[in-house]
Amino acid sequence: MVLLHVLHKLAAGHRWQLAVAHFNHQLRGAASDTDARLVERTASKLGVEFISGQWAKEEQRNARRHGLEMAARLARHEFLSRAAKQFNARVIATAHHADDQAELFLLRLLRGSGGDGLGGMKWQGPSPADKRLTLIRPLLDLSKDELSAYARRQRIRFREDASNRILRHDRNWVRRSLLPSLTRRFGAASVTAILRAMELVGVDSDFAQQSAEHWLANQRHPRFDRLHTAVQRQAVRLQLKRLGLPMGFELVERLRLHTNKPVSATSRDAVVRDAAGIVARHPAEPPRFQAGQLDVELSDSGQCGFAGIAVQWRREPMAALFRRPKPRAGQESFDATRVGTRITLRHWRPGDRFQPIGMKQPVKLQDLFTNAKIPQSRRRAIIVATTSRGEMFWVEELRMGERFKLSKKTRIRLEWRWSKHLTLR
Repeated sequence: MVLLHVLHKLAAGHRWQLAVAHFNHQLRGAASDTDARLVERTASKLGVEFISGQWAKEEQRNARRHGLEMAARLARHEFLSRAAKQFNARVIATAHHADDQAELFLLRLLRGSGGDGLGGMKWQGPSPADKRLTLIRPLLDLSKDELSAYARRQRIRFREDASNRILRHDRNWVRRSLLPSLTRRFGAASVTAILRAMELVGVDSDFAQQSAEHWLANQRHPRFDRLHTAVQRQAVRLQLKRLGLPMGFELVERLRLHTNKPVSATSRDAVVRDAAGIVARHPAEPPRFQAGQLDVELSDSGQCGFAGIAVQWRREPMAALFRRPKPRAGQESFDATRVGTRITLRHWRPGDRFQPIGMKQPVKLQDLFTNAKIPQSRRRAIIVATTSRGEMFWVEELRMGERFKLSKKTRIRLEWRWSKHLTLR
């Protein structure tokens, strides 16, 4: 609302022709409709053309599969693009401010973004929905407090979005908990420091990207392996973007570091970087589950090896005073009676289900791998251990099985050690 009033005051002197476009996401029922009515009445009072749009419920349901926040942003920009064309406008102005910028930096930092993302929003750039339209953010250098003070002085009516108080949303938690905590600890200049860092990181990232674009457009000189690491990463990212493939850090690094080695980009696509630095797409071979297994008889103590991993175990009576051992890397303790004396070591198979400690019921092992962010290329090699009944009690790289944890009823403990570097004696 502040942006509308400011642009309206400046329009005559600059010969601007304004129009107001309001998108109703229909996510807050009557409150969303009241927002729309306020904007429409204000536009009418100022004598500015007005257009509104709504996010259809069916589109919302389909979009939620890709994340509500991202889907809502895309729908909003597509509407603004259509509205601009209807008014024959070339520029779209939005009211993002400095606090929005700081929140974005913290969110992207915690999600592992690189320099492109940490650089934040630009004052001016192409519309995400139509590169022929220019998107500007005239209030980007002003804080929310400054805008609120201006609104009070000018008696500008506005409405607060009640959903901004719901802390389960990451952005709201950053806005209402993290940023205020930083301000209390480091002072009001903390937001200014974040914005300065964004400027520095963004400019450095832009330079690396421009250097990569220049290298790609000029016969690839100098050689890829002689480029600065930042330029190598940008060159790989740009090529993945052109191929319409994901640009995650792990994928970029594997392509950057390895020549002529196929890397899975999606379930259907593999990519390869050649010695010249060019990234090409190749159909990915369907992943195959690894066969083979080892049946083991658990004596009081012993050891065995399977598929490059060494396992040692020992069965011993539990102490009278129950005390769960401290967790250690490469070591776990189970209720030996529940595990039994005959087990099987094997690889993950289709349909495998597992119940890690703390979970109420078994779930697909594939879903657990996804949640644990274990790469596709690694999953097929992971080793599991099952009882004679086929129930999993241990999965490499995951927590132990819920049904096999130690308890006050445990009489015999199975101490289980594993390592890819453990020497068997």
